[in-house]
Amino acid sequence: MELDSIYQEKVYAGVLGKIIGVYLGRPFEQWTYDIIKQRIGEVHYYVNDKLDKPLIVTDDDITGTFTFLRALKDYESNLNIEAKQIGQTWLNYIVEKETILWWGGVGESTEHTAYQNLKSGILAPQSGSIAQNGKVVAEQIGAQIFIDGWAMVCPGDPEKAAELARKAASVSHDGEAVYGAQIVAALESYAFVEKKISKLLSVAKMVIPTGSEIFRLISDIEEWHSLEKDWKITRKNIEGRYGYQHYPGGCHMIPNHALIILSLLYGEGDFDKTMNIVNTAGWDTDCNSGNVGCLIGIRNGLKSFDSGIDWRGPVSDIMYCPTADGSQTITDALTESYKIIKLANQIRGTKFLPPKKGARYSFEMPGALQGWRGDILNQTSHSSFLEINNVEGHSRTGKRCLEISYSLASIEQGKIFANSFFPQELTQLEGEAKKTFFSYNFLCCPQIYPGQIISSEIIADINNTQLISCRFFVNAYSKSDTLTTYKAEVIKIEPGELKKINWQLDVPDSFPITEIGLEIISGENQTAGKLYLDYVNISGKPITKFHRPVHVTPLARGEVPDDTAAVMWRNSWIKACDHWTDRSWEPAFKISNNLGRGLILTGSSDWSDYTVSSDVKFYLGKSGGIVARVQGLQRYYALELTAEGILRLVKVLDGVTILCEMQQTFELNKAYRMELVVNGSVIKGKLNSKSILEYDDKNSPLLSGAIGLVVEAGTLFTDLVEIS
Repeated sequence: MELDSIYQEKVYAGVLGKIIGVYLGRPFEQWTYDIIKQRIGEVHYYVNDKLDKPLIVTDDDITGTFTFLRALKDYESNLNIEAKQIGQTWLNYIVEKETILWWGGVGESTEHTAYQNLKSGILAPQSGSIAQNGKVVAEQIGAQIFIDGWAMVCPGDPEKAAELARKAASVSHDGEAVYGAQIVAALESYAFVEKKISKLLSVAKMVIPTGSEIFRLISDIEEWHSLEKDWKITRKNIEGRYGYQHYPGGCHMIPNHALIILSLLYGEGDFDKTMNIVNTAGWDTDCNSGNVGCLIGIRNGLKSFDSGIDWRGPVSDIMYCPTADGSQTITDALTESYKIIKLANQIRGTKFLPPKKGARYSFEMPGALQGWRGDILNQTSHSSFLEINNVEGHSRTGKRCLEISYSLASIEQGKIFANSFFPQELTQLEGEAKKTFFSYNFLCCPQIYPGQIISSEIIADINNTQLISCRFFVNAYSKSDTLTTYKAEVIKIEPGELKKINWQLDVPDSFPITEIGLEIISGENQTAGKLYLDYVNISGKPITKFHRPVHVTPLARGEVPDDTAAVMWRNSWIKACDHWTDRSWEPAFKISNNLGRGLILTGSSDWSDYTVSSDVKFYLGKSGGIVARVQGLQRYYALELTAEGILRLVKVLDGVTILCEMQQTFELNKAYRMELVVNGSVIKGKLNSKSILEYDDKNSPLLSGAIGLVVEAGTLFTDLVEIS
């Protein structure tokens, strides 16, 4: 298949189908058919409100799917990627006991078991094998729930998709579970070019052994479907022959794969009908619904969601992918789609430039809101409104934009905005809603920092009858984690006029920026009209200092902080170490790791050339220092001091490489001014403001990434980390 606009739309529809399916099925995950019928009836739409649960959640199905696919980017888009490299991607992005996986225990959670194997040096595919973990553990459901991305980079090539799926699945699974993953990948890949469900299944079955149980299962359901037109009767047959009672373990692949096939055959390619069947049928509903939603999205494109049921509105493209790369936690369906599209092009050796020069928000697909929403402040009139829609045209740099329609009374103000960090509404969750959302932890870094530039183009509708005043703003967490607004200069736009914006942010240090938006300022009388937001981008080098904020008062030793003490300045870092003390009389960044390397990280994987510096001390440690261009836990540069009295530049890339080193006196509890300068492929280390180490890395250099601190088997501390 050509990687054209049709392909691109199908990828976007597949990603949407995946997240819609997961969000739809998550509130009643693992319920049986009978319980679903009794408690909520047949599932035709989102039921989260009925169950007091949030709709948009962190979920392993979503985070694992879009994280593990990064292996292709990290290993040069090589279709011959090996399972051990995908396993290394697990170690790079997973923060142990915090992100992506269900940490249910070795021997209980298949993925936890595989992760522990990888961490212990057992490479994939041995890490997920039956020989290593036993048949029960190796054949649980996880192999197929993470697999959709591998299909979407291989449109129309089910054999290659199945081969990649086999490698990816074998990191954690084996046997029938891998066959199920291969079937899902082949189905999704072939759905780019074929609509007939029976044909999709016949082609997919060719990628697995005919003697496998998955092959027999599909054949049985195909036969039952040919004889019986009521899916509920066939579901009962599935429960009798392939139900949970026949398969040990917490959540076996076989029963859930059967429900995927059931919904495909009886759903007849209709998104609404397929979602109804796969969710009402029960068991692991978010997993099954996510896979099927992706498949039907690919098959039908964006027409999947045109039935009149508003699947897309409540979701607004929003996705959360918490990993060691916290800058990618806040994401959206369009952003992840363009990552997949870029990978598919790189695999074929062709260049792909994301629309609008890769702007963070391009709005360049029909219906794409990318998490933006609108609100009216101080609303006084029932007739006032503010609406946003994705529309064609009105873009100088692309084909689509975000249309803002509004009618505001004199003292009202309208705003549209998107989250760039930990959404404030998540801090207000309580009870079952909070328990559900944080069942997978939410680690996150801001996407915008002081010193960076927000750029955009705005056009006023030519039919507007009045001049419009507006301005960009950001909201940042400040005292007691309340929001403080920082505003750009007001711009005035005449009807039909285009305005370019370049706003360099000046926000206090350690005030994490959580919202970016555009404010529409009402006049003395009613203000009405339309604006078109072409794109919004975030660029430039951050210039800021990280420390305990001025509004957080240090307490006396042993004094307990009250409930209003701010924590978001800490939450803007990824903790990937054993300990980071939160005692306010201690240094702001006091981290410990018991064995091996532990890190705390902040910033963006897009940052390239900069200097990171800090005055660090050690209480104990094998080594430690500052890190730059961090792309996960296994990919970064470090300037380190060792207990043996060595100062060194280190590159961590699937192992530790010492780039250069020199003797240096090392004393415990002594402050060392450490500076790590990254510029292109050249890495420089400074100690106490003297440039003494330099290395030009020509071997697969890391050219961008975040910052942080690292300590190995000990404790390191500082009150300040600076980037410039």
